[in-house]
Amino acid sequence: MAEKIKVVLVEPNKKAIVAEIGATLEDMQAAVGGLIQAMYPFEDEVALICNEEGKLLQLPANRGVRMDGEEDIFDIICGTFFIADCSGERFGSLSEEQIKKYQQKYLFPEKFIKMNDSIKAVPYEVF
Repeated sequence: MAEKIKVVLVEPNKKAIVAEIGATLEDMQAAVGGLIQAMYPFEDEVALICNEEGKLLQLPANRGVRMDGEEDIFDIICGTFFIADCSGERFGSLSEEQIKKYQQKYLFPEKFIKMNDSIKAVPYEVF
């Protein structure tokens, strides 16, 4: 098992970055600040790994999650999350292509605005 994996790390109010994190459960929990939950909203064999209790703990709203090819968000991740490869038995390093894709997808932080009966995610620039 690899000691470190290369992921796209997404923190609230910051640009998404490429990071190396430990490959153990404890390391992944440390990266998101608690128990982990994996989501699989993408066509690629990658997982979005976040804090399972992010909303309950009232962590800051981070990014909206959309299914590949969809504009509307179906969930809002609260707290830090990361994107990792899930093509093997364990979460692993992203390929260079996956890094480019998911770093761009989550590059800018988002603010959330209620419009009519839906919530919209609006990206904004940080310096």
